[in-house]
Amino acid sequence: MSPPFDPIAEAHRQWSGRWDAADPMAAVTSIIRVQQLVLSRINALLEPHGLSFARYEALVLLLFSSRGALPLGKMGERLMVHPTSITHTIDRLEQQGLVRRTPHEHDRRRTLAAITPEGRAVAERATKDLVEARFAVGSLSDAEARDLTGSLARLRVALGDPQTGPEPAP
Repeated sequence: MSPPFDPIAEAHRQWSGRWDAADPMAAVTSIIRVQQLVLSRINALLEPHGLSFARYEALVLLLFSSRGALPLGKMGERLMVHPTSITHTIDRLEQQGLVRRTPHEHDRRRTLAAITPEGRAVAERATKDLVEARFAVGSLSDAEARDLTGSLARLRVALGDPQTGPEPAP
């Protein structure tokens, strides 16, 4: 349940009277709150498909891969998660029959996660629902979404996130 006032605006007011950096504090608090709200809506859209956002991301990564399979370590790197997290995610997807583990063809020490036909179908259906809901940011125009993505990309890079490619085209 939401409070009857904007707690971030109130925190900004309180900070402004005591410390510098009220604007950055409000920006960070807003980012974190938006992340909570968006993730909650995304997960609600994915729940009917038996997915969480983490499992959806893993499925789509496999869907986009040229062979439909990737080493677990590479998946963790690309999804920017700890190896334990990707193992747990693949465990759940495997239990659901959406991926299967296979040995690496050239390196017996590595294991691949491969998307199954059912995994492809679930990923496609879930993506359709997310696209229809504009990934829970439908209140933003495409131009606003691009501007926000650019602003957040600059912040991510400044905080140490790697920038290996160009920003999204306008």
